[in-house]
Amino acid sequence: MEQHLSSTREEALTLLRRGTPNREVSDLLGVPRGTVGWWRYEDRRALGELFERTHDCPRCSTQEVDGPWYAYLLGLYLGDGHIIRKPKQNHLSVFCDLKWPGLIDAAEEAMRCVMRMPSIHRRVRNGCAEVKSVSTHWPCLFPQHGPGKKHDRLIALEPWQQEIVDAHPWELIRGLIHSDGCRITNWTTRMVGGERKRYEYPRYFFTNKSDDIRRIFTDTLRRVGVEWTVLARGHDPFNVSIARRASVALMDAHVGPKY
Repeated sequence: MEQHLSSTREEALTLLRRGTPNREVSDLLGVPRGTVGWWRYEDRRALGELFERTHDCPRCSTQEVDGPWYAYLLGLYLGDGHIIRKPKQNHLSVFCDLKWPGLIDAAEEAMRCVMRMPSIHRRVRNGCAEVKSVSTHWPCLFPQHGPGKKHDRLIALEPWQQEIVDAHPWELIRGLIHSDGCRITNWTTRMVGGERKRYEYPRYFFTNKSDDIRRIFTDTLRRVGVEWTVLARGHDPFNVSIARRASVALMDAHVGPKY
């Protein structure tokens, strides 16, 4: 193990006690970040300080939540996200198909705008990208977190979440479509003047097993004037369809296809 001069250690502790981040102390003195962290830990223990990791959780601090990005991230979480909460492992993960690199970037940007301090990582596996943000405070922002699958438990928005969704409904809709939805082109044929002609028309789908999440989606659609119908898969009404021309035009203006 590399040995460092006691004067270097004291200089580091002086900076740390003034609030200089570990990373800056490491860069300034040329000492590994892990060593700086260990010095700070030992110093706190010697001084009897209780350590609380700094954070910028909007629910636990004076930091204001970024409403549009939060509504979008809420949609991603309800569709393709989950939270891991364990003693040494706390993170929010959103999963995106590698076919949509723009969505992967948007998921990371949303996490960073809602809480800027947590570290964010990407992991690619089996054609899927996991965007992961590490913080113990994600359950504060997504109280829908709980054991088991979302469609096996109650999913209801807290009043403060509903206020954000009411203020930014299209961002929630966009997040839900980007996670569990799609824009497709349907086609049909009609007889015109004795000749069968093919017609194509765009359509949006949202598919989710949770009755509660589908209800959140359709309630928000109704609020912005989008008409929808339910298409059952067998006996299960998992599919919400948006096909009327005016409603598709609204969706195109505010959501659009995946990218």
